[in-house]
Amino acid sequence: MRLITEQNNDIEVLTEEKDGKKSTYIKGVFLQTEITNRNGRMYKFDTMNREVSKYNEEFVNRGRALGELGHPEGPTLNLDRVSHKIVELYPEGTNFIGKAKLMETPMGKIAQNLIGEGVTLGVSSRGVGSLREDHKGCKVVGEDFMLATAADIVADPSAPDAFVSGIMEGKEWVWE
Repeated sequence: MRLITEQNNDIEVLTEEKDGKKSTYIKGVFLQTEITNRNGRMYKFDTMNREVSKYNEEFVNRGRALGELGHPEGPTLNLDRVSHKIVELYPEGTNFIGKAKLMETPMGKIAQNLIGEGVTLGVSSRGVGSLREDHKGCKVVGEDFMLATAADIVADPSAPDAFVSGIMEGKEWVWE
């Protein structure tokens, strides 16, 4: 098996206020299937849907779905680099929409500052599995794929629609 990473860039930034405390979230396409991405890879919907279901059960629903700022070289999570906690992940068509809360960790604060300064960020998944080449030269991710994290925050994602666009949602205003 090898490390497989994919990146997306069309993500919203939301600021929500509860009991006087503001929290910043990113939301948008975290995972894409049935298309060839910039890395020349394609995920089958059924394979990703199976993994997202397991990921939701084992990580999201238990408050353990974390992501990093930047993209490490391996599938393991580095707690000193955690920037956000994924709170939602669900299918929409052949994509998977995610929502993640930016944490008050050093890396979370850096991500918040970059977004606040107008930087467009993306997200990138990490997992392990095999690849096989189809007749068109596309590398199709195998059935043995296992999702390690649905989203790290990155500057240059490989999935076409995985960028974070700036939308801040508060009680009275929206920033796009």
